Amino acid sequence: MAWNERDVNGRERGLIAENGFLKEPWSSPGPNISTAGVTSTQKAFEGKGALSYANILRSRNKFVDALAIYDSVLEKNSGCVEAHIGKGICLQMQNMGRPAFESFAEAIRLEPQNVCALTHCGILYKDEGRLVDAAESYQKALRADPSYKPAAECLAIVLTDLGTSLKLAGNTQEGIQKYYEALKIDPHYAVKLEGDINQGVAFYKKALYYNWHYADAMYNLGVAYGEMLKFDMAIVFYELAFYFNPHCAEACNNLGVIYKDRDNLDKAVECYQLALSIKPNFSQSLNNLGVVYTVQGKMDAAASMIEKAIIANPTYAEAYNNLGVLYRDAGNISMAITAYEQCLKIDPDSRNAGQNRLLAMNYINEGDDDKLFEAHRDWGRRFLRLYPLYNSWDNPKDPERPLVIGYISPDYFTHSVSYFIEAPLIYHDYGNYQVVVYSAVVKADAKTNRFREKVMKKGGVWRDIYGIDEKKVASMVRDDKIDILVELTGHTANNKLGTMACRPAPVQVTWIGYPNTTGLPTIDYRITDSLADPPGTKQKHVEELVRLPECFLCYTPSPEAGPVSPTPALSNGFITFGSFNNLAKITPKVLQVWARILCAVPNSRLVVKCKPFCCDSVRLKFLTTLEQLGLESLRVDLLPLILLNHGHMQAYSLMDISLDTFPYAGTTTTCESLYMGVPCVTMAGSVHAHNVGVSLLSKVGLGHLIAKNEDEYVQLALQLASDVTALHNLRMSLRDLMSKSPVCDGQNFISGLEAKYRTMWHSYCKGDVPSLQSMEMLQRQGVPEDLTIKTVEPERVTTSKDTSPGSVKSNGFNQVPLPMLNLTSEENGSQLNQTTNLGKQS
Repeated sequence: MAWNERDVNGRERGLIAENGFLKEPWSSPGPNISTAGVTSTQKAFEGKGALSYANILRSRNKFVDALAIYDSVLEKNSGCVEAHIGKGICLQMQNMGRPAFESFAEAIRLEPQNVCALTHCGILYKDEGRLVDAAESYQKALRADPSYKPAAECLAIVLTDLGTSLKLAGNTQEGIQKYYEALKIDPHYAVKLEGDINQGVAFYKKALYYNWHYADAMYNLGVAYGEMLKFDMAIVFYELAFYFNPHCAEACNNLGVIYKDRDNLDKAVECYQLALSIKPNFSQSLNNLGVVYTVQGKMDAAASMIEKAIIANPTYAEAYNNLGVLYRDAGNISMAITAYEQCLKIDPDSRNAGQNRLLAMNYINEGDDDKLFEAHRDWGRRFLRLYPLYNSWDNPKDPERPLVIGYISPDYFTHSVSYFIEAPLIYHDYGNYQVVVYSAVVKADAKTNRFREKVMKKGGVWRDIYGIDEKKVASMVRDDKIDILVELTGHTANNKLGTMACRPAPVQVTWIGYPNTTGLPTIDYRITDSLADPPGTKQKHVEELVRLPECFLCYTPSPEAGPVSPTPALSNGFITFGSFNNLAKITPKVLQVWARILCAVPNSRLVVKCKPFCCDSVRLKFLTTLEQLGLESLRVDLLPLILLNHGHMQAYSLMDISLDTFPYAGTTTTCESLYMGVPCVTMAGSVHAHNVGVSLLSKVGLGHLIAKNEDEYVQLALQLASDVTALHNLRMSLRDLMSKSPVCDGQNFISGLEAKYRTMWHSYCKGDVPSLQSMEMLQRQGVPEDLTIKTVEPERVTTSKDTSPGSVKSNGFNQVPLPMLNLTSEENGSQLNQTTNLGKQS
């Protein structure tokens, strides 16, 4: 038999036999008494008699009547521990968590080793999502009485939930360790290890065989099917669980997670609101509702929900991460970083907050010091300790043989990175460079399918790895005999840096998706060019820089772009400047420079498009800032996100001149602007993120639009605006100019890329492996004991299945997942934690 926590509807879960029927756990069996005549009957009980009667009533779910007797007993004897516990249970069963906690706390004050009160305090902590506090309370009970089964089984449940939470945050190894700890305490509740999920399903189906309306088993089956990525089945069992237990807020919450991941945001909101109608302070649903509002750009509503989640549970680390994403989307980078750091104080190993913080720091990094490099390096060292390392490979060291190139990314869909990975997938010489694609796409689209078809038609291999543990993916990479593994994501959402940390390929590379070092010593090279990262750059990288002969990017335009329209100034009679970069890139300094330009060009207008502008408070703040800089709000047009790609591209017809951002320049937005005929003014800087526009414009033939400083940036914009005829002529020729430039020449681009791959392989064959040198240096420097790096033989690598996408609760006890949200091509992204994590790079 197994002891469960109290049910979400307030009924106490006691000792439950395998057939799922409830037994009375806290009181001695008594007669089946009606509540009729309680007042007269209770007078007949005095002292222990009254207490026994109250216990009997409580065991029959007569909580109001029992509570009256407990209060009567406590009026006469305030030191009666059993009465305090009974009162607490009655309050607990009526969803009155705070007064219940006070009753249990008083019992513990009177009797510090009372295992029953300690266990119930743990249950209340767990109901609030405070898993660490719950575990501590259960452990205190077990220290007082190691044989106390309810505390042991509750602790097993919490350890399992903590394990799931760690896995969902990217700390898979630590999560599995929690599962092992739970297994030691009670094998029934730790069914998360690979191979055990089917055992769990069988266990819950057996319970339903004996008791077909057993809501807990239905709920747990929903969790299990979610873990197995069988979301249709998960929905069925969550809905059944809610039908048989209409107070199960967790089932509503978890349904919301699944609907959100299926882009049915209205249904997700409905589920979360239903959960909150049952349990108003349910921190997970408050947080998750905030996540949906963030995705929708409803910043005020999102902030309200996430702040309520934090008030309900001040140690809710994921909520602080989400608050950081919210601040980032609204353009407040300093507050975003503060929120991420608060999350990291609570959970130092939070992968999402750690990586979101690194991404956010790029928005304000001028390259004046090494703080950003040190932050990446330190993150990489900590992250590395979570993964076993391969230190040998079977790949033949033949310098001229055909090579197997692996590309690993979650962004093979209509996403900014996809416009730059298409050329390599199409133009690679598959005879000499066999391509294996590892696709971690969360939701495939038509572009995903097109990529897959093209790769397989050319003889390449396509592997869908969504939902698979990163160490398992590393094992797959080794089985595929990958010679050079290229990751395309960096510190943006759904990345597979955990796989790269295992070092499964002899040569490892980072490219495209992130404008800085990964910080991981196991990555050998970072692909760039001599303009984005000049040979004399002072920006530091863990990886060795490899510079392509032309631009480090090759852009494949969207077939949905539509034609180039005439420059709008011809018909408008005024110049329109614009930017479609996300708000995080539009720093106060950028706005100052833009205001100078607009104020210097009479009647000119500014058009800015990004998701948060559907929120009134964000619009007001943006316009107020510009007004304070001397630019009237009537001259500014703020557009929200345009969902369809054709509409997004045609929105460039609204602007005459594109203004790039700094110190974090645009990438996809700059390419889109040029392809739609809109010239872009950019500024050179001292770091890669600042110089992406320099590389793109130089190779397109617009080097004269690259400024060295702010004053020159203003002057270049004014010069462009001064001659509308010349501006129109440039617009009409720009698409052809770009199409014939190295930026869009896939065939020549791939020749340069393959030459660099061959050079990397030659170096490896000679024993020159930058990552091995980095690892040796790291060891010589004497890393702290908690950062000790462990190497592992191939057969010892953990291959447990990562069930994070969509899993929501472990064994029915409230773990909500952290799905990653995928933003459209114009957006940079952070990783949002839906407790169900945000983001992407443009």
